Amino acid sequence: MSVIGEAFAPLAGRRLLDIGCGSGALARSLSERGARVAGIDPNPEALETAREAVPEGTFQAARAEALPFADASFDGAIFLNSLHHVPQPVMHRALREAARVVGPAEPIVVVEPLAEGSLFLALRPVEDETKVRNAAQEVIRQALEDEKFEQLKRADYLRRERFEGIEECLAHVVAVDPARATTVEERRAEVVADFGRHAWVDEDGGVTLEQPMRALVLRTKPRT
Repeated sequence: MSVIGEAFAPLAGRRLLDIGCGSGALARSLSERGARVAGIDPNPEALETAREAVPEGTFQAARAEALPFADASFDGAIFLNSLHHVPQPVMHRALREAARVVGPAEPIVVVEPLAEGSLFLALRPVEDETKVRNAAQEVIRQALEDEKFEQLKRADYLRRERFEGIEECLAHVVAVDPARATTVEERRAEVVADFGRHAWVDEDGGVTLEQPMRALVLRTKPRT
């Protein structure tokens, strides 16, 4: 939120699009700070939860590569842990769509997990995101190299998550994406062993995992 808040300061009254909004956690935080929030997500169940969490927001079923909004409809857009979930062949189109709906020179914040860290390594037997996470970073790099976008800010940081034990951690993993439940059960011994290998376990039995993150503030490069 510090990067997002700085990119769009002041938040009050700003029209912001949450791309891949999920259940609306970010949208709720932005709305509480006075922003006028819209969100898109392809998952209708997540959208229902988002609508309940942020009744003043506007949420639509849509995909990042085909946003159902007119040009320059927003003052900014945010991909929070969502760009790598866009199908790889159209990730670049998702960035271009974000640029279109926010208009020239307005900020686009992209926050992505990197393909490293103890949380990533522990989750690999459940869902190996090496390829898609690296693809998202490559799409951003290419967009900057092609001079279609410019980078206003970059912040690399560690997200730490602590759980009371491995079972609570696995329950969280499944809650984030219920499709993981089958894999967790089918490969339970391997998954538990990997969590035990990569997590830091404190004297109370708590489990801490770290996920390196990268937050970028981009904008369309002004035409000369």
